[in-house]
Amino acid sequence: MAASVASHLPLALSLLHTVATQYPGLTKSQPTTNPSAPSVPTATFTIALPGSKSNGANNGASSNGNQTSGQATSAAPAAGTPLSTPPANLNGSPLCQYCHTKPKYVDGVKTHLYCSKSCAASAKTNGNQATSNSQHSGSSTTGNCDFCHSRPKFPGHPFCSKACAKNASSSTHSGGNPKGTCQAPGCTKPTHVNKDGTYGDYCSLSHKTLGETLCLLCLQNPKQTNSHFCSKACADNAEKQGPMILEVPAGHVTFRSVSDQFKASWRHPGTKCPPVKRVYKIVSTQASLAAFNAYKATVEAKGQFVAAGRSAGNENRRWHGTKRECHFGDKGQTQFCGSPTCSLCCIVKTSFDLSLFGKKTGWGRFGKGIYTSSTSSKSNDYSTNDCRCSLKAILLNKVIVGKGCKVTQDNTTLTAPPPGYDSVLAEKGGNLNYDELVVYTNDAIRPSFLVMYEA
Repeated sequence: MAASVASHLPLALSLLHTVATQYPGLTKSQPTTNPSAPSVPTATFTIALPGSKSNGANNGASSNGNQTSGQATSAAPAAGTPLSTPPANLNGSPLCQYCHTKPKYVDGVKTHLYCSKSCAASAKTNGNQATSNSQHSGSSTTGNCDFCHSRPKFPGHPFCSKACAKNASSSTHSGGNPKGTCQAPGCTKPTHVNKDGTYGDYCSLSHKTLGETLCLLCLQNPKQTNSHFCSKACADNAEKQGPMILEVPAGHVTFRSVSDQFKASWRHPGTKCPPVKRVYKIVSTQASLAAFNAYKATVEAKGQFVAAGRSAGNENRRWHGTKRECHFGDKGQTQFCGSPTCSLCCIVKTSFDLSLFGKKTGWGRFGKGIYTSSTSSKSNDYSTNDCRCSLKAILLNKVIVGKGCKVTQDNTTLTAPPPGYDSVLAEKGGNLNYDELVVYTNDAIRPSFLVMYEA
């Protein structure tokens, strides 16, 4: 046995020298002398000799705190335990968990979470200070989701998932932002604190403006005026991916514009306008949009509406309610169901189709046309669910009105607007309690927004 130990002494001494060189903070005990035995140096750590059983890799635990400079322990740990470790890193990143720029402070025994007392105080103030070592999984918060702060961001977006993006929007617009982190993309600064003690949504006015005007595709840059996208590249990219729907953030100017129109046009007496829960921008294919724009240009050339201070082709936004068989538009549900009889999915995918006229209602008060209304509560009467759901769906469409023929009496024989007109404007009065706008060509209308509201 003595021969076996002696044969391994050179290896042991070599390892001792390596450890002492790399980790000078570790304390060795002084050699002891025994007259009846050879003088062999001992230390407060042991070497797992070949053939002994070891538990493997360092598990990252902190030092036990019993080592004191200049003192020796009376006995070494049992053979087979691993080398004592350097000061523990309480988080996998070597950088301060708050500023992420300076190294963490090391006091010789353990590695702290922060580089300084000021960063530790700032982290505590902003609710980011850890309560125990077990709460840290070893990953830095740098580049993590701006809402949950635990999972990596999806490339090019401030959140890790659509769920966190929606939770961030809903939480910040129903009582303030509980996380206190600026919602502008890429910003991790604390938000403005309101007078009542609640957090705002952004750290500054400039970031508030950015958050309210983000491009709906990249969610990084401000959108251009009169567009939902920041550039032609983003607009073209969206159209190439169409047909599809893009969820509009709850704090966005587009969300407010659509929801405000829904509320303002709810006119049925004795009924309360239900709250809007989600708004989606509908992106049609390039071919579909090209046909719509070509028709608009033709109507504009005849009517010269721009010169009269109106929009090109006298384009307006009108509501349309229809049947939904699936959960399209519900939380996280942005894929079409594929059913040929789900009117909502069919309209969003391929727009309106006059060949399907009469299959649901059997007749039209103003003939074979596509019917919309400026009154959201009227279109709500035609919005139905063939599935169990707490939300209803309604479409806000862009319609080329052109020169509208005003009527108050039914005319079920119409297959086109009267000569010299581009549409029929059925006004309230006579047989109607609420207005209707009817067009007689598919290219006069395109779905623009899908609005989900409480049933």
